[in-house]
Amino acid sequence: MAYLKGAPRSLAATSLLLTQERVETVARPTVNDIAKEAGVSLATVDRVLNGRPGVRKKTVEKVNEAIRRIGYVRDITAANLARRREYHFVFVLPESDSLFLQSVRDMVNEVAELSRLDRTRITILPVPAHDPHLIAARLGELATVAVDGVAILAPETPPVRDAIRHLKEQDRAVVTLVSDQPNSDRDHFVGVDNVMAGRTAGALMGRFLGPGRHRVMVLVNSMQARDSLERRFGFDQVIAESWPDIEVLPSLEGRDDMDYISSLLPRALEQRGAVDGLYVLGAGNREVSRVLKSLGLSQQVTVIAHELTESTRRGLESGVVDAVITQNVGHIVRSAIRVLRATCDGTPIIEAQEKIRLEIVIRENLP
Repeated sequence: MAYLKGAPRSLAATSLLLTQERVETVARPTVNDIAKEAGVSLATVDRVLNGRPGVRKKTVEKVNEAIRRIGYVRDITAANLARRREYHFVFVLPESDSLFLQSVRDMVNEVAELSRLDRTRITILPVPAHDPHLIAARLGELATVAVDGVAILAPETPPVRDAIRHLKEQDRAVVTLVSDQPNSDRDHFVGVDNVMAGRTAGALMGRFLGPGRHRVMVLVNSMQARDSLERRFGFDQVIAESWPDIEVLPSLEGRDDMDYISSLLPRALEQRGAVDGLYVLGAGNREVSRVLKSLGLSQQVTVIAHELTESTRRGLESGVVDAVITQNVGHIVRSAIRVLRATCDGTPIIEAQEKIRLEIVIRENLP
């Protein structure tokens, strides 16, 4: 090819590349190419692409082989628009006055408003926080209504696992949020690595307490919840490995009940003797701060907590809480929606994009 008169070689080369890119764009494989390659009609290709009946297995295999040979990539968005498809996703969230769960609910509602523009309807199904049979019953109701995908935040129990299996049998996409259910039939987990989160908390506690013998109390929501179990496991791992002189006491279960925590914690502190550290795995941070202040221990006990909420922010600002390990709630909700949509469409999930990362917040780096 002759170069443009008077033009630098690099400019002409750039022009050639742009021309090639335009040719490649035009030459992108189409459904007509599939039909020609497979030797079938366009109607047959359409049935195979959309999973409709009426096509012999051998013909389906022939069409799929033609798709692989020519490198056809389906434009799912265009196909959904053509079919006027709308998604309906349901977030199953516990009824609780936990500030973290409230932030999740608020974010779901915020994203739901924007998702309407993307032909996606998002609703919240509230369930009891600690009644697995009632949770399973509510999940069972979803199997009988027009729902494409379900995002579940609930304790891992046999009734809930059975309900998830039933949803999958009804061809619903299912993801778990924050606390995983790896022994269920769920499609994907959206949340941080909770063992790693617990190990991070253990490392922070050991470094804040320093050398010597110390006693640490642990407050959890429920030991039924996998995220609590995994965080406690990771915490104990690191303490045993690096700070064997630290004694970690048995877990106290607050069960998301602030009134119960406000009476439980003072009794536990009195009965178990002096403690140097308090690890708060879940809800209850506002009561922790109040109780420690009322007992005059707010500057004597090292507190490591999870999730940056209004109460943990105040705790950091006042010095009652030393560090908070948190996760981005907006990322969790948006990731759950992307994963549900990809699962419904049968398209790949971009693992790096959906990885939820841990963040450590102290008073000096409060956002």
